Formats: sequence, C-alpha cells, structure tokens
Amino acid sequence: MSEQGTSADVWDSITRLHAWLDANRTHEGADGLLLRVLKLSEEVGEVAQAVIGTMGQNPRKGTTHGWEDVQAELCDVAITALVALRTLTPDAREVFAAHLEGVTTRSLGPF
Repeated sequence: MSEQGTSADVWDSITRLHAWLDANRTHEGADGLLLRVLKLSEEVGEVAQAVIGTMGQNPRKGTTHGWEDVQAELCDVAITALVALRTLTPDAREVFAAHLEGVTTRSLGPF
C-alpha cells in the first residue's frame, strides 16, 4: 500500500487478512485466539533480532540487518496487532480509533 493509503484501505486489508487466517487456522476457540495473540510476541522478537543485527551486537554473526529490516518488522508487529484485535472484536476499527483518541488526548491534550 502506498503512503497515501487511507484508514479504510488499512482496515480492508486487516479484514481480508483476518478472514484468510480464519479460513486456514489449525486451532479453534480459545487455543486459536491465544495463538493469534502470541504471534504478536513472535513478531516483536523479530524486531529485536533485526535491531541486534543492525547494530552488529552479536559478535558471532556481525551486522546481519539494516534499518529497513527493522522498519519491515515493525510493520509486521502493527499488522499482527491489528489482526489480533480484529480477532477479538468485529468492531476493531472503532475500538482502535477510540483507544487512539484516548491515548492522544491523554498525552497531548484535547484536540
């Protein structure tokens, strides 16, 4: 999606990804939900791995990643979080918008 993508485009993609994952899941019910949420931890770990690789922190491996890799992994975290939210509620878009507004107001003050 281009930088000019709209919120509707993001949520359309999230809805489609959610449907695709549901159609191809191997675990139902609470186990499926738990695994969907745990996927977020896996993605966060990949961000850490990319940062460590970018900084050359592992002397055995050296520099293995670039900041573009970190950006891509952060995008994966955001997508995975939004899909997990959609898994919890069909009103994910509204839940996210309300929460973002609350965090923004709490942090920056009223609009």
